[in-house]
This record gives sequence, structure tokens and C-alpha cells, in this order.
Amino acid sequence: MNVIETKKAPGAIGPYSQAYETNGMIFTSGQIPVNPETGLVPEGIAAQSEQSCKNVGAILEAAGSSFEHVIKTTCFLADMNDFAAFNEVYAQYFVSKPARSCVAVCELPKGVLCEIEAIAIK
Repeated sequence: MNVIETKKAPGAIGPYSQAYETNGMIFTSGQIPVNPETGLVPEGIAAQSEQSCKNVGAILEAAGSSFEHVIKTTCFLADMNDFAAFNEVYAQYFVSKPARSCVAVCELPKGVLCEIEAIAIK
């Protein structure tokens, strides 16, 4: 197993890694909309979705993979009314149309509107 770490995505805010790679598979931790250089993205769901996607992409790149190799995502929304707007941004990044679960949750870390985790192959 290899720990994946990059400064192009926010560091962990708890006792976990950005991702692990094992046997050619990459498992990312959930990525919230925190810009690693400027901090939390306060704008609405579109901007937050975009930053979460960028964070996943940076981790995939550090692991030697890409959005095209994502096979499964799990997405968390603070409000299911944001589903359509979230999907518009998500579709621009996850072009392989991976299997996906998308659920509404009561609350996300730092009060953000979305979080995305991914499983990819190298």
C-alpha cells in the first residue's frame, strides 16, 4: 500500500490520508471545497463542486491516474435541492461516467455544501 499525498489538494483535517494506492487501485478520501492555497471556497454549490472536483483530480494525478480512470464515486450533498447544479459541474470532470452514489447528509465538515470521494485505477 502506498499513501498518496499532494500539496495541490488540501491536507487532511483529521487522522486520515488524502488517498491510498494498492494493487493498481486508488481510493481517495472525501474532498471538500477547500482550495489548498486560499482556504475554504465560500461561494454556492457550483463553485464548491468545482473545487471538490479539482481536489479529487489533483490527488488522482499524484497517484498516476486521472478522471478517465475513475470507476466509482460517492458524493455527499448538504441539500438535495443542489443536485442538478452539482451534476452540471460533476459531468465536466467525471467524463467516464463512473458508477456513483449521491446522498444528502445532515451536515458536512466546515459547513460545506458537497464532498466527493473516488475509486480509480492506474
